[in-house]
Amino acid sequence: MRPLILVLLISGLCSTLFAESTLKNYVFAHRDTCDLTMDVYTPANIHPNTPCLLFVFGGGFKMGSRTHNEKFFRTMADSGYVVSAIDYRLGMKGVKQKGMERINSVHKAIELAVEDLFSATGYLLKHTSELNIDPKMIIISGSSAGAVTVLHADYELSNRTALSSVLPENFHYAGVLSFAGGILSYNGVPAYKNSPAPTMFFHGMNDKLVNYDKIQILNKGFFGTNALVSIFEKNNYPYFAYRYRDMGHEIAVVPTKYNISDICGFIRDYVISHQKLKKDMTVKNPELKPSFYGKWKPKDIYK
Repeated sequence: MRPLILVLLISGLCSTLFAESTLKNYVFAHRDTCDLTMDVYTPANIHPNTPCLLFVFGGGFKMGSRTHNEKFFRTMADSGYVVSAIDYRLGMKGVKQKGMERINSVHKAIELAVEDLFSATGYLLKHTSELNIDPKMIIISGSSAGAVTVLHADYELSNRTALSSVLPENFHYAGVLSFAGGILSYNGVPAYKNSPAPTMFFHGMNDKLVNYDKIQILNKGFFGTNALVSIFEKNNYPYFAYRYRDMGHEIAVVPTKYNISDICGFIRDYVISHQKLKKDMTVKNPELKPSFYGKWKPKDIYK
């Protein structure tokens, strides 16, 4: 009997250690032409007040899907976080413009995406008990256009703009993860009236699609990781900058595969432990190979 009991105990322990996260889909907003949904990945051994990672996919605001990074979502759920991957309206889908008309359309597309992100955030806040989420531990993350969206969302919330008024007045995000993102400003250099959430920036230093530094003409400009980190440094905001030499837009995807431990460390130190840190790393990883989309420019995606 003892060997059988031992086998059963080991079997039960293994099923606990290696149990997979669960996936459920929820409608979080009703729009004129569609319902917006989120996929929620829940850790196998969930407990109340778990940090939540809210993810926004990339695709230039014209393509993409909430399911594109499922392996990353599963990995983060297996690391102990609730993960919510959301839909949002693609404001650039079918748009064919050039010059300032295209920039204005991108600006409107960003606002649509931020509005939908805020709606998803509101849904999570209303269902924290059901989803076992800590309302003070919602971290927003995104890739490329999704990274632009989350940086804009935290900027809007930090400045308490009309767009952010749908969220509770005392709410703020616990952290931001940006995989090749930036802010498109129509009001000059971005200025935060209230401190932004601790932010982890990943960016390829040769990125020409989502510009690594900044492009500015009068009050209109795009401010990428390098420019935003300068603002964070000047104002003593907590941040972790991860810069990749000799890499372009590949870094919109790379962190979801190769930087899991760094991301979990950021959440542990900056979000859960509330450490006011400022870290800046410039790396060159010879194992990373350039991809076809690494050299993309806006003209390659907006044709």
